[in-house]
Amino acid sequence: MNAILVGMRRRAPAPASGAPRRAPGAGLLALVAGAFTLAQLVLVRPGMGLGWDETVYVSQVTAHTPAAFFSAPRSRGVSLLVAPVASWSSSTALLRVYLAVLSGLGLYLALRAWRGLFPPRVLATAGALFATLWVTLFYGPQAMPNYWVAVGALICAGCFLRARGGEPGRAALYGVVAGAALMAWMRPTDAVYVSLPLLAAALWRRHWRLLLALAGGLAAGGVEWVIEAYAWYGGLAERLHEASRIQGGLGWQWAVDDQLRSLGGRALCRPCTGPMAHPLVTAWWFALPVLAAVGLAVAVRAGRTARTLVPLACAATAAVPYLFLIGYAAPRFLQPAYALLALPVADALWHLVRTPAGRWRPVAAGLVALALAGHLAVQYTVLDRTVDRNTAGRRDWARTADTLHRLGVRPPCLLTGHEAIPLGYYTGCSSGNTAGHNKSTTPAEVERTARRVPVAAVTRPGGTPPSYARTWTPHRIGGLVVRIAPAPR
Repeated sequence: MNAILVGMRRRAPAPASGAPRRAPGAGLLALVAGAFTLAQLVLVRPGMGLGWDETVYVSQVTAHTPAAFFSAPRSRGVSLLVAPVASWSSSTALLRVYLAVLSGLGLYLALRAWRGLFPPRVLATAGALFATLWVTLFYGPQAMPNYWVAVGALICAGCFLRARGGEPGRAALYGVVAGAALMAWMRPTDAVYVSLPLLAAALWRRHWRLLLALAGGLAAGGVEWVIEAYAWYGGLAERLHEASRIQGGLGWQWAVDDQLRSLGGRALCRPCTGPMAHPLVTAWWFALPVLAAVGLAVAVRAGRTARTLVPLACAATAAVPYLFLIGYAAPRFLQPAYALLALPVADALWHLVRTPAGRWRPVAAGLVALALAGHLAVQYTVLDRTVDRNTAGRRDWARTADTLHRLGVRPPCLLTGHEAIPLGYYTGCSSGNTAGHNKSTTPAEVERTARRVPVAAVTRPGGTPPSYARTWTPHRIGGLVVRIAPAPR
């Protein structure tokens, strides 16, 4: 009987050359990406209104509200990403669902870029580690750029290693171009920082095709940003200078403690004051570099140093500007670094729970499982509180907009002052400020506009109104004071 079975196996027909072959572990990666999409839809309310930065990006392509001021650091990638929905629908829930599905697909493709470099179980674990961070779940369905820089970084670095390893065909080179272009499309400066180790490696090893692919991808994604620099800012150097000014001036600054404070769920920590987040909330942040170092040691012993060193180096250069060059913090800034670090961390975790021969280490496996369960509980708690807080804040904007409508401030109209940009979006008005990082108009222009359309100046209670609005009728709306100009003739 054994001989017959052996013979049958030997005579089994080979699959047709044209038949598609399923990549090893593709189903496991798809499961992780699908669970990530589902978790976003369940844990991050699709009906949660748009945040401040989201209103800027979405207003550039939507038809139901004027475009908000687009400051120097921003790039058009997010606006183009949401255009297929935002250009014809004002439904925030529909936009959230669209972005959640798209972010799940992006995670799947990013993990697929590393096939053959790490075992499928490591890739799936890395994807799960990154996808279950509260910052990833919260920003995945939002119209923000940092998650997509992370996806582009994974695709670019993974395809770079595959092309460097001599993978036949041009698929890996095309992946390098696509990943670099996606990063630059979303945030050109972040793309440069992430790509620095790849550019250095390509130059050192004289991989001219890889260098050309990287440079071509960065140029393709960043060309629109550069054209805008010359059209609106007087040149690339001037736009970079203006972007630095808006970010408080780039230079040596210690922002590590700011990032730690932001881990408690603060979307933007500027100025970053107040108590440090609870140690249980920040524990994973300190474990991350330790586990990444273990992953590198495992890779060196196994003779596969490059595939671990490259994501570590890219993660380091991606994190440098947000840890040491700006004076404030937001947890989303470090998403590319978290995504890249997830690979060596997942490799280290598997090394801790299994022997090289594939046998389980029961004690170590139990401890790792317990630590991961606690980590997930903390992430869920922070996410839940963050969603509640942001949902409440955005409902306040919507209520303020409804009150402004009842007071006669209806499109076409103009809002200026405190929170003018998000309130302008919710009200359907244009927004303009005469001072600050979002300065886009002048007092004289505001007064001229008030002769034609309804205009309102928004201040905090006790705040000083602008000189041109001191005689306007004040109204208390929630925690704001709104001064409305006399009705235009």
